[in-house]
Amino acid sequence: MSEGMHGLGVSPGRTAGPVHAMGSPPVLPSEVPQAGPDEGERATAALAFVSSSLDELAGKLSGPAAEVLATQAMMAADPTLADAVAAKVAEGRPAAWAVTDAIEEQQEQFRALGGYFAERAADLGDLRDRAVAWLLDVPMPGLPRPGVPFVLSADDLSPADTALLDPTVLAIVTRRGGPTSHTAILARSRGLPAVVSCADILDVPDGTPVSVDGTTGVVVRVTPNEAVEVRAAGNADREREAAFTGPGRTKDGQQVPLLLNVGKAADMSDDGEGVGLFRTEFLFLGRTASPSVDEQETAYRELFEAAGDRKVVLRTLDAGADKPLPFLGLADEENPALGIRGLRTARVRPEVLTDQLEAVSRAATATGADVWVMAPMVATAAEAAEFASLVHKAGLRTAGVMIEVPAAALHARQILASVDFVSIGTNDLSQYTMAADRMNGELADLLDPWQPAVLSLVATVAAAGRDLNKPVGICGEAAGDPLLAPVFAGMGITTLSMSAPSVSAVRASLATHTMADCQRLAELALNAADAQTARKAVAGR
Repeated sequence: MSEGMHGLGVSPGRTAGPVHAMGSPPVLPSEVPQAGPDEGERATAALAFVSSSLDELAGKLSGPAAEVLATQAMMAADPTLADAVAAKVAEGRPAAWAVTDAIEEQQEQFRALGGYFAERAADLGDLRDRAVAWLLDVPMPGLPRPGVPFVLSADDLSPADTALLDPTVLAIVTRRGGPTSHTAILARSRGLPAVVSCADILDVPDGTPVSVDGTTGVVVRVTPNEAVEVRAAGNADREREAAFTGPGRTKDGQQVPLLLNVGKAADMSDDGEGVGLFRTEFLFLGRTASPSVDEQETAYRELFEAAGDRKVVLRTLDAGADKPLPFLGLADEENPALGIRGLRTARVRPEVLTDQLEAVSRAATATGADVWVMAPMVATAAEAAEFASLVHKAGLRTAGVMIEVPAAALHARQILASVDFVSIGTNDLSQYTMAADRMNGELADLLDPWQPAVLSLVATVAAAGRDLNKPVGICGEAAGDPLLAPVFAGMGITTLSMSAPSVSAVRASLATHTMADCQRLAELALNAADAQTARKAVAGR
């Protein structure tokens, strides 16, 4: 094998095959035609087509893919975008050029704002390409179709591109992106090995065989024979993982329940031991008003019934920052990631939270489900205590909070004194600990969950839970990393929650380590100088 390229492994597994790059977006003709009398109607129809097609696709999917596409469809239908395009048409621009100009201006504004908005600039680019392709009557930008199983390479992937991947795609490698990018999240939900932030991947010619390790982030050019061997080894890994069944546990029998991250009943899998993160945002997306208590109750009952006698940990509405909901009426903020988001939205619209808790309580009572409720973006013990009071007032027994900011991690002991459990969201905890926006692919190395500073905060929370005899789970994307799972177990984390395709690999990893092994691995990771050293130290044992 040749010398490897290095990126950030964001979806575990290894495979190999010929690389083929994403197709180019549509290109406007160099000569601008004379605008016709119906340019405004055509531009409106193009945006409506993009919105409806993405919304239709979202309806056929479940989990993170459905949520991301529904949000993108909402962006295409945004009246602000329609007004901007209409203004360009009024200036005499043909429809395709009007759409391009308006969206590119919005992209510049979003990039200048940074953070969440900078990430949305890429989504706007996908909307532009789809609208322009419709207007020019050319093929939609999309995936290569080489006719053989292949490794997909791209600068980055849009949510729709990732959602449309077919079984011939063996793995994904992108030049940009971070551990919480759409590519990473959707690849994990589909069980595809993926590497992001691989700077040189687009220099590899189409058809060149490469091996991809989504755990270590290494991509290597290989010979055709070596590709066959790597793919066979990856298949053997999956067969070995599938041989481990039953609940999550270490080799010496220490229980570490493996739970699921879900958005609705369709995301449930028999493989998980319960739900560690029920994201309720999907019910609120694209709404001009908050869903009624009755409507929410129906949705929650469906999920609780699908879970049966398994525990369900429900996260109350996590809005703001990367999940803006217009009906909340939140003011514009210079830095929404540090503003009114998560539990903090109750400061502005307290009835949204109390209505949600009432709906959850009704659904839990009707189904007899074991429902645990937690709030996102909690920073202080006082906030935790106030939320727990609201939960209990609604008639729900078990209240907890998410640990997503360093302040909460450092005061985990005080927070746990007021609640029944905590769950660590490693995505946001990494972002706030490392002062690196989770949507900025240029900072992917800082957002690596193996960063020892982040792991130290996880260990601090786990120690507080152990001392107070209260559960401490992890529901961030890092929970699905089979290499990290023993490290978390060794710290004292009591449950791991992940996308369903990740369960087999994590179960197998835990089952091949004793608790003493896990504790040694945790010590190695915590004492490492940086994320790369931590990963190598654990992988080498």
